[in-house]
Amino acid sequence: MSSRSTRVPRDAVHHPLFARFYARFSVSADEKGGIGALRTELLAGLSGRVIEIGAGNGLNFAHYPRTVSEVVAIEPERHLRQLAADAALRADVPVDVVPGAAEALPVKSEAFDAAVVSLVLCSVRDVPRALAELHRVLRPGGELRFFEHGLAPGRGMARTQRVLDRTVWPRLFGGCHTARAPLAAIEAAGFEPTGHRSLLVPEKGPRLPTSFCVLGAARRD
Repeated sequence: MSSRSTRVPRDAVHHPLFARFYARFSVSADEKGGIGALRTELLAGLSGRVIEIGAGNGLNFAHYPRTVSEVVAIEPERHLRQLAADAALRADVPVDVVPGAAEALPVKSEAFDAAVVSLVLCSVRDVPRALAELHRVLRPGGELRFFEHGLAPGRGMARTQRVLDRTVWPRLFGGCHTARAPLAAIEAAGFEPTGHRSLLVPEKGPRLPTSFCVLGAARRD
């Protein structure tokens, strides 16, 4: 794996200011916003080898069940990758944090039993290509777990999301886009959904452009 990882620039993503903001905000959101419980739900029942893309500062690591034999966590942003490496040291399962881009994963084909995407498809440059890479590295019958935000069901908020995506939002929030349709993209990439639910994050309070989420699983054909 290490020989292939040199093909991807070490700083495939570079958002130093946003990375520091996200590192602080995400911890608070996990503790006070209920996202920690959603991470537990997302990862429950996983086993074997798992690849996680866009691992961020490693907040998922504490929620992997002990039935997981190894996690390969891909994180392209340098500051977040260092924080993820620190979090990996505290995890109950083996976690290897490596640089890489979602669109060119530095791992062998059909090498993993499961893959995890968690609040990351909003910011990858090429969603179909990233999902095609996950399809490639999963074994036949392997499972994709996803927890993503996306397009709102209501016209008013959806219109606002599209305007934000064309203007300030990606610049302010590390390339994040609010109006993508993660479930449709997952299906288009050849994954078969096996169960999912829509939810609001946070559950109570004002609705944000990023509040409209989906959490579930899909299987590689």
